Amino acid sequence: MSQQDFTLPMHYVRQIADLLRTLGMDVPAWLAKSGLSEPDLLDAQRAASFDVAYRLIVDALSCSGERALGLLVGERLVVNTHGILGYAAMNSGTLRQALDLFERYIGVRTTLVAVSHEVQGAEVRVQFQEPIPLGDIQRTVLEAIVLTVKNVLDYITMGSRHVQWVAFPFAQPDYAELATDMFGCEVRYGQTWAGFTIPAGVLDQPLTMADAATFAQAAAICERELDKVQQNASLANKVRRIMLEKQNGFPSLQVTARLFHLTPRTLHRRLQEEGTSYKEILESVRHKLAVAHLKAGHLSVQEIAYTLGYTDMANFRRAFKRWEGVAPSDYRQK
Repeated sequence: MSQQDFTLPMHYVRQIADLLRTLGMDVPAWLAKSGLSEPDLLDAQRAASFDVAYRLIVDALSCSGERALGLLVGERLVVNTHGILGYAAMNSGTLRQALDLFERYIGVRTTLVAVSHEVQGAEVRVQFQEPIPLGDIQRTVLEAIVLTVKNVLDYITMGSRHVQWVAFPFAQPDYAELATDMFGCEVRYGQTWAGFTIPAGVLDQPLTMADAATFAQAAAICERELDKVQQNASLANKVRRIMLEKQNGFPSLQVTARLFHLTPRTLHRRLQEEGTSYKEILESVRHKLAVAHLKAGHLSVQEIAYTLGYTDMANFRRAFKRWEGVAPSDYRQK
């Protein structure tokens, strides 16, 4: 797993730590399991890699026993906790401008999710995608991020509560009533997507706190910060991101090279210099997506194989057994 491309800023880790402290947990011991200490939480330039963030969240769930951890963290993340992105959102002229802002610059704060929105008739669907399968931390991460963005929109619309209903792609938890209370609207589980809907009619209504000059300045800073994030990503991670965003119909080596304005030979050489190859990256992406699809339970094994580009079920079964040691059907039952 990439430790450079998919990260969680220490500021958000600090929010989890503060919550665990209020729950009476031993925060230094929790951090130590992931090789961190409390002074690390104060480093504004530092971010936890995906592997570290994954371990931190899994351990937080385990030591606290609080299944609604994501919701409790999301409730703590007010608009000021999102740095320059939150500041820009506060000065947005309309909800459409705020959503465009999150869609383009969410990577300035975290690359664990991507945001998009689409007008569907009388409603707008705001969706949160996983650039990489989040696995066992999916529920916690999605609940935290969906709630915090929903709360930001409530704040900049002066509490108008435009969100109509919230969707999550996992089964209804035992704390569903709490989720409904915290979101302040209907929460639907077992959906094929994560996010919420708002009425299309409110997209372009002027916002009271709008300041065009301040918004432009803050958005320009977001652009510079995003450039830094993208420049620091390795070529291998950029290739991996393209595949994960596609999630099916993966681009060939030739097409991928063209996307980066390289020849296939140059792409192959540069990936070798980073200790990997196109084939290895594709194998890794297929593995992660296969596991995610099987856990989600929305697709049959045959549909998963087809989605991942396997025309022969036997090849998919052999590949999956190589990855996980069991056949895909056995993995799903387990």
